[in-house]
Amino acid sequence: MESSFGQRVPEVVVMTPDGFAQAVEAVLAVQQQRTVVLHLAGMPADEAQRTIDFVSGGVFAMDGQSERLGEMVFLFAPALVRIQRDRETESP
Repeated sequence: MESSFGQRVPEVVVMTPDGFAQAVEAVLAVQQQRTVVLHLAGMPADEAQRTIDFVSGGVFAMDGQSERLGEMVFLFAPALVRIQRDRETESP
């Protein structure tokens, strides 16, 4: 199947890490052109913040994008993916 991603079919990886060590897996997934949804509700708040900071920095360094979807849910996408919010949830 040919797409703007070449021969690869776009993938979304949903991760529910239980520790900071899995943050590297999220960054590597985005590096491999996968979109990652991180659900961090099962982590202590300080470790969840550290994870978000690390993943956000790694994705930013690759010109990727990030979006907060909920209280403890975040989306990280490679540069080739366009994130579009509906009008009701966009900030003015």
